[in-house]
Amino acid sequence: MQIKDQVIAIIAEQAVLDPAEVTLDSTLEDLGIDSLGLVESIFAIEEAFDITIPFNANEPDKSDFDISDVAAIVAGIEKLIAAR
Repeated sequence: MQIKDQVIAIIAEQAVLDPAEVTLDSTLEDLGIDSLGLVESIFAIEEAFDITIPFNANEPDKSDFDISDVAAIVAGIEKLIAAR
C-alpha cells in the first residue's frame, strides 16, 4: 500500500468515511475532523509509519507541519519518511 493510500485510509477512519470519499484536495474541516480527530489521526499516522510528526496540537498554527489539506499531509509524511 502506498503512503498516500495509507494516510487516506487513516484519515477516512477518523472521519468515519469511506476512503473513496477522501481526496487529496479535502481539508480536515471538509471531512468533519475536529481538533481531537486531528490529534488521533496524527497519532495513528505516527504509529503506522514509525515517525514523529512535528505538530503541536495546542498551537497548530505555529507548526511546521502543513495540515491544510490531505495532499499537504501526505507530502509532509513522505518527507519525514525520507529523512529517517
